Amino acid sequence: MVANYLIGLREGLEAALVVSILVAYLVRTGRTHLLKRIWAGVGLAVAVALGFGALLTWGPNGLTFEAQEAIGGSLSIVAVAFVTWMVFWMARAARGLGGELRGAIDKAAEGSRWSLVVVATLAVGREGLETALFLWAATKAGTRETAGSITPTWEPLLGAVLGLATAVVLGYLIYRGAIAINLSKFFTWTGAFLILVAAGVLSYGVHDLQEAGILPGLHTIAFDVSHVIDPNSWYGTILKGVFNFSPVTTVLEAVVWALYVVPVMFLFFRRRSGAPQAQPRAAAPSGSVAVHH
Repeated sequence: MVANYLIGLREGLEAALVVSILVAYLVRTGRTHLLKRIWAGVGLAVAVALGFGALLTWGPNGLTFEAQEAIGGSLSIVAVAFVTWMVFWMARAARGLGGELRGAIDKAAEGSRWSLVVVATLAVGREGLETALFLWAATKAGTRETAGSITPTWEPLLGAVLGLATAVVLGYLIYRGAIAINLSKFFTWTGAFLILVAAGVLSYGVHDLQEAGILPGLHTIAFDVSHVIDPNSWYGTILKGVFNFSPVTTVLEAVVWALYVVPVMFLFFRRRSGAPQAQPRAAAPSGSVAVHH
């Protein structure tokens, strides 16, 4: 639940910042009559993300076990690729995000009436699709195994909804100038945490592909600590739900986890340590976006 809350919070805050910049710029330039097009684009992006999530959830149910595992494992790896790209993209592009969006608004405002809808849909839709895919992969990896069957829990969905709700509130407060959040620190620490979460999803995706018979080594066990960490205990549930830790891990899962975490974490913190530090600013006035990088 904690991992899904953080995913919803981070991705939701990115989308909220995008919407805040779009709305604030139109308000400050006296083009409030165009706001309905922004909200139409946001609504369309949310609908597409929900539809994509529904397709991921119920689409593969009629397939064989091996086919479901193959699709699930493949999509988990795709989700890890997306979230890794997102973490590095935000570390690099957050500083110039506002200028890029304002330029896109100016061009769209001069075009057809649907141009602004498209701008908002694309700006928010990317976050929505990434969120749906990664939440699906993390939730699938974090399901509980009971009496030999896999039963999804409601905690991941609740965590994601709470994270998105928190992001909406923070986005509104940032827009109103009530708070000034240090996005540099926020994206640094949440990025590092999500790298660990993504490593667990990647490991679980590899396990799915082993179950499907696509990858070898399903019965080659690296370690079995199930006698120490009971998967049904509260701490086993937390480790599984947050980091997708499995007490019984194959050699290939362990190797893939390490080969992902070590270089990605190193490159992430090296990039963050090389980024210029911004001086603190005063809170922005009402109607603007207060963002510290």
